Amino acid sequence: MTLKYNTEITGCIHLHSTYSDGTESIPRISQYANEAGLDYLMFTDHMSLKPLIDGHEGWHGKTLVLIGYEINDADDNNHYLAFGLAEEVNRHLPAREYVKAVHDKGGFGIIAHPDEKRDLLVEHPPYPWTAWNSEHYDGIELWNGLSEWMEGLTHLNMLYRFLHPRKSLKNPVRETLNRWDVVNLKRRVVGTGGIDAHAHRHKIFGLIPVRIFHYKVQFKTIRTHILLDAPWQAGGDLELHKAAVYNSIKETRCFISNYRVGDAKGFRYFATVDDRIVEMGESMVHQGETELHIQLPERGVVKLIKNGQQVMQETGRQLTFKVLAPGIFRVEVIKNNNAWIFSNHIRFLSSAP
Repeated sequence: MTLKYNTEITGCIHLHSTYSDGTESIPRISQYANEAGLDYLMFTDHMSLKPLIDGHEGWHGKTLVLIGYEINDADDNNHYLAFGLAEEVNRHLPAREYVKAVHDKGGFGIIAHPDEKRDLLVEHPPYPWTAWNSEHYDGIELWNGLSEWMEGLTHLNMLYRFLHPRKSLKNPVRETLNRWDVVNLKRRVVGTGGIDAHAHRHKIFGLIPVRIFHYKVQFKTIRTHILLDAPWQAGGDLELHKAAVYNSIKETRCFISNYRVGDAKGFRYFATVDDRIVEMGESMVHQGETELHIQLPERGVVKLIKNGQQVMQETGRQLTFKVLAPGIFRVEVIKNNNAWIFSNHIRFLSSAP
């Protein structure tokens, strides 16, 4: 049996440039991505699709640059990463309505840093998501690199965190993971990682000028790996490759990794029953003798999560688990005591939908 979605591309989602509050241009940031070996970038400057209008979407060397934008409400909360749009939605709408507007215009969106909590840097307050009654969001950002770095910041560790920013990344917010599992019991919602790259300039203690997470550094942290069913050709047809990326994300054929812990390329998670393979994002009616397979590029501690609850934990590189009852299943992998990989769900239904 052969996996259908066996072309893997790796990139970063949630970036800001000089079109909003980032500190470098899209061409320059894309150059860094080429140097880091990333296949794609998904830019989300605040409240503006001007980078799209100005022609920045397309191939920058071997990296495909896609342009979305980050929407927020009048209180600067409920940040929403919108993609696949040719024009902006009405900026005066409340969150529930702009989520629906993105959907109605044929785009899709990801809730950004939904459970953000921080208070040390007054100029960078938290921007949580409160509009959970929205029904049309497509994804949730499970792990935001900048948010985690800032939420753990104190006056005592500030200098260390500026000097060693990647070491501060340990885990996604458990509250966010729990929310994601709950909503997936009702409908399919993709989980993605975000770097939230700005490369803000800041003065430690008001004296020492530094950058918070340079783009080059963030490209070596939270990555979203996307699985495709066709070859990836750098420099190929823009619309074809763009559609492939967006469709795979919407259909939850992707997983998140922390590159600092290890290169997660080659991770695979799928199920087999008789001669059939079921991959991430797919569903099947539960039958007897169904097995989940986890393949890792290196040994790790694998946790199997069913309906939001851990049901098994083993250490290894090639692991198999039997599925004894219907449910939604995903995988978390720990390496060197740090969170490494988070899969999307495979669904085993009690009956045909």
